[in-house]
Amino acid sequence: MLVVDGRIAFTGGINISEVYDSGSSGSPGGSSQSDASRSKEPLAYWRDTDIQLEGPAVAQLQHLFIDEWNHQKGLTLSSRDYFPQLEKQGNQIVRVIASVPDRFSLIYVTLISAIVNSETNIYITDAYFAPDHQILHALEHAARRGVDVRLLLPSQSDGLMIISAERSHYAALLKAGVKIYEWQGEMLHAKTATIDGVWSTVGTSNLDWWSIARNNEVNVIVLNHSFGDEINLMFKNDMESSKQIDPEEWKHRGLHERFNETIAGLIEPLL
Repeated sequence: MLVVDGRIAFTGGINISEVYDSGSSGSPGGSSQSDASRSKEPLAYWRDTDIQLEGPAVAQLQHLFIDEWNHQKGLTLSSRDYFPQLEKQGNQIVRVIASVPDRFSLIYVTLISAIVNSETNIYITDAYFAPDHQILHALEHAARRGVDVRLLLPSQSDGLMIISAERSHYAALLKAGVKIYEWQGEMLHAKTATIDGVWSTVGTSNLDWWSIARNNEVNVIVLNHSFGDEINLMFKNDMESSKQIDPEEWKHRGLHERFNETIAGLIEPLL
């Protein structure tokens, strides 16, 4: 995350790295999505999403940074006004949720609660999909009761065996009626979700064991229809650069793929 003057903040999947040098473009609601530059094809860059915040929610991220800085025994911060008066900037309800290792993950519980209470649709984009049984059960149950559940996942990754681990869950998810799409570009690194067009999240947390139990993560929850519409539009645009997994074709995948999925599934909590 990045906090500037205690008044503006950014968080999400985007890192400070050469893989993002293709440029980016922002959307009116504050979310930002990597797009192709004039020098690169649309699928030749990392696909990621950040959110820009202004208003009272920025103070929550400022508190997170200072708390973690002190926890890591950083040098004493100079005396400045890190928490200026922040006026309301819009009509969205915004909540910042963080998780730290060895503590109960509020991000995880909040997402499961939103999935369990969904009524119309669940659209999730995830970079490292290695969920536990509770997330899987919630997604499958939602699909079986008629919710339009769609997952946008990477087709290749910088993580060892993570693709085989994610694919080890495809059969059960497809059987339940979940629609799965694999991004065909170089790397999908975004972590977003929108539920019923009104509950949305952008952040750093993935649906994997590392995010649930081992990592420092931060997600922004936004309750707002117009913001949900933006996330949904972004999701649908990404589906155009993705391949949908066909349930019948998936049943006939090769033995080598099945073997890799089995091994990855056994060591999934370590990935």
